[in-house]
Amino acid sequence: MNGDGQRVDAERLARLGALVEGEGVTRVAAPLLLPAGPYFDLAGEEFGRRLLLTSGGDGSEYCLRPDFTLPIVTDYLKSAEAGKPAAFGYLGPIFRQRRAGVIEVDQAGLELLAQPDADAALDRVFGFARKTLEIFNVRNAVVRLGGVGLFEALLAGLDMPDVWRPRIRNRFGHAEALARLLDRLALPGNGKAQTPDRATLVEQVTEQMVAAGLSLADGRGPEEIADRYLEQQALDAALVPAATLELLRQYLAIAGEAGEALGHVEALAGRAGVDVAAPLATLRRHLDAFGPAAPVTFDAAFSPRLDYYTGVVFEMTGEGGHVLASGGQYDRLLERLGATARIAAAGCAVWVDRLEKEALA
Repeated sequence: MNGDGQRVDAERLARLGALVEGEGVTRVAAPLLLPAGPYFDLAGEEFGRRLLLTSGGDGSEYCLRPDFTLPIVTDYLKSAEAGKPAAFGYLGPIFRQRRAGVIEVDQAGLELLAQPDADAALDRVFGFARKTLEIFNVRNAVVRLGGVGLFEALLAGLDMPDVWRPRIRNRFGHAEALARLLDRLALPGNGKAQTPDRATLVEQVTEQMVAAGLSLADGRGPEEIADRYLEQQALDAALVPAATLELLRQYLAIAGEAGEALGHVEALAGRAGVDVAAPLATLRRHLDAFGPAAPVTFDAAFSPRLDYYTGVVFEMTGEGGHVLASGGQYDRLLERLGATARIAAAGCAVWVDRLEKEALA
């Protein structure tokens, strides 16, 4: 049953179930009740607001399952098979809060872990998403590609103080937040007020601590607080060249038919003297995985709002403009969950309720 109470056609649902149990794929069912902490840690407060939360008797916070990827990867890393090639499929309900209220909808997906050929694994994920659309007779989907690895390669080669690279990277995929940061960096002194000298700052901190009734001996003293503040201010005052900011804005504005857009990226990087040949070649090779059935676009600013994605990312939208399938490469998630060595990971999720609406349209 989809989010509007509309039952999914039984035949289509059966075919989808067969797809998630394909050759070499283990179908799994994650628990309905999961610890909420990892979702806040990995996805942030914005995603956290969509969780349906409850508390255990010991005060631990739990949530109804909002996705399958995190529990699947967590269980894989805890198992004796961690680090070995694995393929997991799933089909079942997830629970989230939306503006219109609480929803329970079916989601299906494929997760490929530690595959020997990461590019082949991603093509297999693309193929899975394409087949789900075929099951629901979706014929006019549009594919949007993004390049997390491409953006990171560009960022690594640009002229700027190193302190700003992770801050810019962390805002990639958050268009408004990244635009605000670039605007701030364009201000004289990066928008920072003049910093007082150390002696003056120590005196100011001492006065404020005394006025607040805080001990000058216990915990961090005025000198340490002042030094930490001055260190941070020195980092923040590191200026990013105007030419670099303009190039970033030009890059983020590139969007359109994939082949043409990637050509614009190549030309822009060439003018800047930045080597992005490897991630560009990867993106171009994966264009063939979609074939002629769906138009493929590239959006330089597109990335899921999760910093554990690492390479090529994608989404497929239907005629109604809703995302029907999305995913990509997410090697960094396994590292964030404690993997001691890099493990290749690629996967996608499809929204069964939206696919059914497309089928009935």
